[in-house]
Amino acid sequence: MCKVSSSLTIFFEDPFWVAVYERISDGKLEVSGVVFGAQPKDSKVYDYFLKNWHRLQFSPPVELNRSQEGIINPKRMQRAINRQLSQPGIGTKAQQAFKMQQEQNKLEHNFLCRQRSEEEKQRQFELRQQKRREKHKGR
Repeated sequence: MCKVSSSLTIFFEDPFWVAVYERISDGKLEVSGVVFGAQPKDSKVYDYFLKNWHRLQFSPPVELNRSQEGIINPKRMQRAINRQLSQPGIGTKAQQAFKMQQEQNKLEHNFLCRQRSEEEKQRQFELRQQKRREKHKGR
């Protein structure tokens, strides 16, 4: 049996509102972020996650401490939620996972750009070689 828990944090990171969705499954934390322009209403956030759930790109899983798991008293959970709502920002584990995802996307983008550039250089080289061969064909 796999236990999955999730949380959504929305905060203002000048000049945009950012939503960070964290999900914990099998003791591993995965994070996905969405940037909203203006301050989003609850209905807009809910609607966005319903329609775009399959498009979210989660970060690579990060191992969590086992001490965070377990059954929590509902009143204690409510106090913890209120504490989190009063504090701005996101947890450090989530920040690390989010940063790791950004780095991974950046590396992937750089790899694809480099590959396209090399393919274009190869194509140009082959075109020059073909022109050289055509010039010397008649001799």
